[in-house]
Amino acid sequence: MPYVKIELTREGVTREQKQQLIAGVTNLISDILGKDPNLTHVVLQEIELDNWGFAGEQVSVLREKSITAQKSNS
Repeated sequence: MPYVKIELTREGVTREQKQQLIAGVTNLISDILGKDPNLTHVVLQEIELDNWGFAGEQVSVLREKSITAQKSNS
């Protein structure tokens, strides 16, 4: 019974995106490890921006400074 926990900041991830993450991770575990998708558990945990930090700063503060972890569209 694989169990995968994904923690991400609470920043407007849609229900559809969450479903895609769950399906994608389940498929990856099945394809790579040969595990039964019906026995694979995927948990998404959203963390408030004030409760997540890196480089010595809260993510909420970094966002205020326009420092983001968003993928660029270049």
